[in-house]
Amino acid sequence: MRVLAFDLGARRTGVAISDASGTLARPLEVVQGPSLKAQWAALLGVISRVQAEDPALAAIVVGVPHRLDGTATDFTPKALDFIERLSRRVPVPVVPLDERLTSVEAEALLAEHESDWRRRKARLDAAAAAVLLQEYLDSRTRAPLA
Repeated sequence: MRVLAFDLGARRTGVAISDASGTLARPLEVVQGPSLKAQWAALLGVISRVQAEDPALAAIVVGVPHRLDGTATDFTPKALDFIERLSRRVPVPVVPLDERLTSVEAEALLAEHESDWRRRKARLDAAAAAVLLQEYLDSRTRAPLA
């Protein structure tokens, strides 16, 4: 079972994918565009490529941003709209997941291996998607979801 994850952004969306066993997440790529709407076709293309692989795609996890106190950010409605539209377009479950602190954790992980901040920044969004996806995968092994 492979799972894809998106860490949505206004200009960049990080993409991560799990291994075939659904145990480990890894960064896949970063999709860029002037807006989330402009990234739509490229993100659908990523999904199509992954669906064509073996094993096929089982689910898509999408990060939903919240402030530390749990309230919505300005980007939260855009993420929820994206999830709703994507759910109508793909034959697999689209799972919303709170993405608080995923970018902070990804930055810390990247800083351990890369001292150049420009290189870290280029990889940050995909790394944040991998952190998000790993949280989802780990939660499934602790308590299986329906």
